[in-house]
Amino acid sequence: MGKQMMKLILLCVCFLIDSKIGESFGFDVHHRYSDTVKDFLHLNGLPEKGTIDYYTAMGHRDQLFKARRLATTPKSSTSILTFFGGNQTLRLSSLGFLHYSVVTVGTPPVQFIVALDTGSDLFWLPCDCANCQRSLNSTSGAIELNIYSPNASSSSSLIPCNSTMCGRRRGCSLRRNACAYQEVYLSSNTSSTGILVDDVLHLGTDATPQSPINAPITLGCGIIQTGDFLDGAAINGLFGLGMDNVSVPSTLASKGLAANSFSMCFGPEGLGRIEFGDKGSPDQQVTQFNLETLHPTYNITVTQIAVKQNVTDVEFTAIFDSGTSFTYLNDPAYSVIVDSFNAQITEPRYQPPTRIIFDYCYSLGATQETYTVPNMNLTMGGGSNFFVIAPTIVIPRRGGLAYCLAIVKSEDINIIGQNFMTGYRIVFDREEMVLGWKESTCNDLISSNTLPVNKNGSTGAPPPSSLNPEAMPRNGT
Repeated sequence: MGKQMMKLILLCVCFLIDSKIGESFGFDVHHRYSDTVKDFLHLNGLPEKGTIDYYTAMGHRDQLFKARRLATTPKSSTSILTFFGGNQTLRLSSLGFLHYSVVTVGTPPVQFIVALDTGSDLFWLPCDCANCQRSLNSTSGAIELNIYSPNASSSSSLIPCNSTMCGRRRGCSLRRNACAYQEVYLSSNTSSTGILVDDVLHLGTDATPQSPINAPITLGCGIIQTGDFLDGAAINGLFGLGMDNVSVPSTLASKGLAANSFSMCFGPEGLGRIEFGDKGSPDQQVTQFNLETLHPTYNITVTQIAVKQNVTDVEFTAIFDSGTSFTYLNDPAYSVIVDSFNAQITEPRYQPPTRIIFDYCYSLGATQETYTVPNMNLTMGGGSNFFVIAPTIVIPRRGGLAYCLAIVKSEDINIIGQNFMTGYRIVFDREEMVLGWKESTCNDLISSNTLPVNKNGSTGAPPPSSLNPEAMPRNGT
């Protein structure tokens, strides 16, 4: 994951690519500090949406997923599937600035809320935990979270130390006679440590009714979690979507279950979708990935920045990261955008009483309900244009509201975060090695979903709860 983790629940539109690619697969994702989930879980002590603490927490969470360990992609496949049981995804602020998906694993099937991350590879779940979060506190008492156990799943098997999947980057647990892993993230000594396991991820065909597909995958049995994994971030697992051969998209492609491509849709009203095997549409815009030999990422090149009529030729590379809430840029790109943006704003500058991650905020009048910002466009390598639909975020201030340009000055890598992806279906095509995008409202979605929390010790989810997505203002309003 990148620096800012406003993670959505995503659902993208399914497309028929050709005669060999007929269906796609995806799953529900949920976002952490939303009012709906907060009401459903009766959570206390979480920052209110739009407060200074809200954005401070968001910035802190994003440090969690800066580490990237990516490698080569496997061969392509020809099938497209969807998550079995439904594909709705939502951006929910009470689940805390991570994009979550409801996934079902094992035999019998058990549900988990997992954070989605295109910036890391391993899919891991809290598993026979010595140190992990087992519940959420609520006004009605503790709500238990499902915990994975290989012994409880008849379809699971430990990956031995001599397996090719173990590789040079893994260790060996002699006591368990299994391949060991430790994923260390760059936030507050945050890590997950455990062993690798083969099991099944429950998917289905993109049809009505669905035909179930039990997809064999490799996941981490996370025995010990530390840092932010014990404090509200990825509390019930992390779903790596990177290029390494251990990631779920890579595994599905290598086993011939889905094309080696997936998409994530970021609707302007907070609704979205994620689909595996989706290669996009012929009319989408594309740009090539810049692949490093040892650690390939979803890295692209930007050649020009336009803020209304101010056009600047400036070339830089950036990672498209669904696990980052906002966009992080180094100089000169950062200064090019913020200086031009600031020069064209008519509202007065606003300095929050408590420091936040954004440098450029502006006060709205007491009765002001709309505001106008200059159009922003990035020209990608190859000449395609990426129009930024939602570059700002609204925050409260004493006596009214303010809005901020949601770009943070980076000290290291450039990251195109979720806010810049809002309003688009983004396609991560690892067969053609291109990033694709097309404007989309992701509005073909249902209006309710189920949270996989375990209130009574069962593996089923509680009764359905209506989840209200959080809208993000479009450019110019």
